[in-house]
Amino acid sequence: MEMENALRAPLRGQVVEKSRGSNGGPASGRKRSGREAMELCFHLLFLLCGVVAVAFVLFISIYLIVAGLPAIREIGLVNFLFGKTWAPTATTVEPSYGILPFILTSIYGTAGAVLIGVPIGLMTAIFLAKVAPPRAARIIKTAVELLAGIPSVVYGLVGMIVLVPAIRKAFGLSSGACLLAAIVVLAIMILPSIINVSETALRAVPQEYEEASLALGATEIETYFRVSLPAASSGVATAVVLGVGRAIGEAMAIIMVAGNVANMPGLFTSVRFLTTAIASEMSYAAYGSLQRNALYSIGLVLFLFIMLINVLLNVFIKNRKED
Repeated sequence: MEMENALRAPLRGQVVEKSRGSNGGPASGRKRSGREAMELCFHLLFLLCGVVAVAFVLFISIYLIVAGLPAIREIGLVNFLFGKTWAPTATTVEPSYGILPFILTSIYGTAGAVLIGVPIGLMTAIFLAKVAPPRAARIIKTAVELLAGIPSVVYGLVGMIVLVPAIRKAFGLSSGACLLAAIVVLAIMILPSIINVSETALRAVPQEYEEASLALGATEIETYFRVSLPAASSGVATAVVLGVGRAIGEAMAIIMVAGNVANMPGLFTSVRFLTTAIASEMSYAAYGSLQRNALYSIGLVLFLFIMLINVLLNVFIKNRKED
């Protein structure tokens, strides 16, 4: 017996030494240092991506300011923002660089698209999240995703072929390319953003809220509009922000259905947006000319306009969350 214990003792020592080496030895230290180095590399990669995103925003902001201010100084801020005539290539009279028609058209067009698109998109989101049978919800969801993937030029082409003649015949106009056509096209284009984000926000509402409302005697429709929708209000507001950004920044589809004429806005008048003014004239504006610099200034105004809308809506969302 003593002989067996004496023979097993060295084996136990070897096992203990191996276990120590596996737990706290040099091999374990090298493995830990390798994992820490990998973690550090990924942290640096994430930081680099964030810095690049911020750098792009700063670069665009600085470039627009540097390129847009010279024309504003030469034309005059008041004449540029509140002038009602845009005629940069006039030869018989002095050229004019007033962009008030573009600003008002962009405001009216975006507001009209939001007034039409938000209720339709919100109702569709409620139907998909709360009311629709699973099979119908899948079909409609697929259609909405396909709608989001259609290029802008296709929206404009369909609007030019179908919508513009329909408006011309319905209202007896000489041309159906007008602000109304642009509003309808924009309302359709912002639907996917509003529907997808709003549906996600509605599905995130805790089920207990709705169950408590139903237990108190409320109907399902009352519960959806008085409980689920207010609980998802921040997500719905985010959807509206995305829709506004899509509407105010669209150019290709609008240039095909709005008429692209620098008129003061009217529902049945051919108009030009801020975006379409840049897209339609940048190709033939002479490099270094006042016209080209004025187009840069329009881009600066559009950029500040979008930033202002985003800030106001984000402040609204933040206040709603705090409430």
